[in-house]
Amino acid sequence: MDTKQSAGTKELKDYVISIPDFPEPGIIFRDVTSIIQDADGLALAVDQLREMVKDVDYDIIAGPESRGFIFGVPVAYAEHKGFVPVRKKGKLPRETVSASYELEYGTAEVEIHKDAIQPGQKVVIVDDLMATGGTIEAIAGLIEQLGGQVVKICFVMELAGLCGRKRLEKYDVSSAIIYEGK
Repeated sequence: MDTKQSAGTKELKDYVISIPDFPEPGIIFRDVTSIIQDADGLALAVDQLREMVKDVDYDIIAGPESRGFIFGVPVAYAEHKGFVPVRKKGKLPRETVSASYELEYGTAEVEIHKDAIQPGQKVVIVDDLMATGGTIEAIAGLIEQLGGQVVKICFVMELAGLCGRKRLEKYDVSSAIIYEGK
């Protein structure tokens, strides 16, 4: 994918600020907020996500809070699709389905409204970062439990060293930026 902006030669990765030794020594934190606080960076990220889905037949976009909302909603708007929010347990007001998944130090739980995905709907999942793939694996499972079909998963950034693609190998996965490390 061409990551050049027509107005210049800045690539999406040029908007990412990398912070060494955060949250612990040896880790390089890739800060997505430096993309979204810059109008050109945000536009470039949304444009690249839209490019990832341009030839995909889908009905709706889903994304986890909070950064999946930040990137998924503008893509949904631009493509004239609905958006399904995936939230932490206890944050949605209607009947939900939920899934637990493993974190590095414990577990977490996400949920979506039980009526958010209709049987047969084709769903694109959008998020900011793929690390281990656990969150998106749980979300894909919820979509499939409701009868939906995950047809594409799109990320702004991917930390390839954490092997998230292995967990998501049965899906079509794309990332705008791939960092080889963790």
